[in-house]
Amino acid sequence: MHTLKVALLVAWVLFGVYWLASARGVKQGRGGRRRIPLGSLTALAVILLLRAFGGGSLAVHSIVLGAVGAVAFAAGIATAVWARVHLGRNWGMPMTRKEEPELVTSGPYRLIRHPIYSGLLAAVLGTALLTNLIGLVIVAILGAYFYYSASVEERNLTVTFPAAYPAYRARTKMLIPFVI
Repeated sequence: MHTLKVALLVAWVLFGVYWLASARGVKQGRGGRRRIPLGSLTALAVILLLRAFGGGSLAVHSIVLGAVGAVAFAAGIATAVWARVHLGRNWGMPMTRKEEPELVTSGPYRLIRHPIYSGLLAAVLGTALLTNLIGLVIVAILGAYFYYSASVEERNLTVTFPAAYPAYRARTKMLIPFVI
């Protein structure tokens, strides 16, 4: 299990580096501010949590939970990266508005409107199941923040794409395919 936890830590570091590097060259947001990308902040927070809560009474020692966690982590990171690649230059920080926006409805966006949020949540959930159940608190906090961010983004997208976005919204779920 120790090797799996080290691999998880390395994977989070690599994800954070990728997320920061991929932020270069995106379309400018209205207002012109650049911020550290949310994926990188999430990766840093999880790395710190792994270090802080690696042991203790809520540490996970179950092979079954570890396996479920590894699958959730891998699927979550893959979903977030797939969505990020699919957005290309249209990607931006949560709740920002882009100059010359485009509505992306293909790739992972065919199933869910906010696959980056969904992927990050699944990855953090997987991390908690692999390491320490205290991470479930982080999943709940991130889930609330991502739901709020998605709601604000949806209002902005409805204003920006008054004809196309409501139709897209009607045929897809917000965060979990076929559920919510």
